[in-house]
Order: sequence, then structure tokens, then C-alpha cells
Amino acid sequence: MKHTTILLILATFVVASCSNNPSKKVKAENVATADQSAQSTNDMPVMTFDKTDHDFGTINEGETVETVFNFTNTGSSDLIITNAKGSCGCTVPEYPKNTPIKPGESASIKVKFDSSNKPNLQSKTVTITANTAKAREQIRIKTFVTPDPVKQQQRDERMKARQQSLQQNQ
Repeated sequence: MKHTTILLILATFVVASCSNNPSKKVKAENVATADQSAQSTNDMPVMTFDKTDHDFGTINEGETVETVFNFTNTGSSDLIITNAKGSCGCTVPEYPKNTPIKPGESASIKVKFDSSNKPNLQSKTVTITANTAKAREQIRIKTFVTPDPVKQQQRDERMKARQQSLQQNQ
């Protein structure tokens, strides 16, 4: 008897919730707010880059390399970059911080990469915080860093010592 009552209540709830027309639940004020948001998005600045990725090719460990990412504000209001940060301390961007870039104007972000103690394939990003619709933009660099032979031998010796230590502790 209890199971029948519970099933009957559940079935009534399901039928009642399915019979509601979702379009009737949309408030007119929410539609107006969405329209304003869409319109304001069209008024936002837009960062259009000449490239978003750069490959330095093969470099030697210890070298510092740099590249420039040019961009244009293709939006309809001033672009302001508030921050740009590399994915690690070895990747440092230089950018026009808090400087209004008018629609149609161009600027650049210089990215330096220090390959010290970064052997092998490296892929880094720079995250740009700006007043665009997405609020964050990303540019990327990559390179293959040829290991310094002396430093690589030291790394190999440290790795071998760690492995031996682990085996002794087991």
C-alpha cells in the first residue's frame, strides 16, 4: 500500500512538471537583460592577433629568446590590458599595461623565454587579462631545448641517486 501511494505521488509530480511549458517560465525582464548583454558584447573591444602561437625551433639550454605578438583592437571600444602572465617564471611578457588602445589601433606583446634548466620540449602560455568579452586571451610559445651536456650529466646522476635511494627504502 505504501509503495503504491509513493508511486502515485511520484507519477503525479512527473506529469505535472512535464506539462508545464518552459517558454512560459521565461520572464520578460530576463529576456531584456540577455538582449542588453548581447548588445554590450558587440560594443566590447576585441583582440585580433597576427599569430597566437610561435615556435622558436631548436635552441640550446641557457639561451634566452624572444618574439613579438602583434594585435589590433578590432572591437568598438577601448581595449585595456590589466595583466599578462606567463605559465612559469621562465616566460615573461612585456605589454601595454592599463594603456587604452583605441578601436583600429595596434600594439604588441613581447614574450621572452629563458631556457636555463629547461631541457627538451617546452610549451608555455601567456594569459592576457583584458576587458574583452572572454576577459582572458592566450598566446603560446614552444621550442625544443637541446640539453647542456654538463647539466644533463648532473641531472642524470641526481636521478640515479634518487632511484637507488627509493630502492633501498623498499
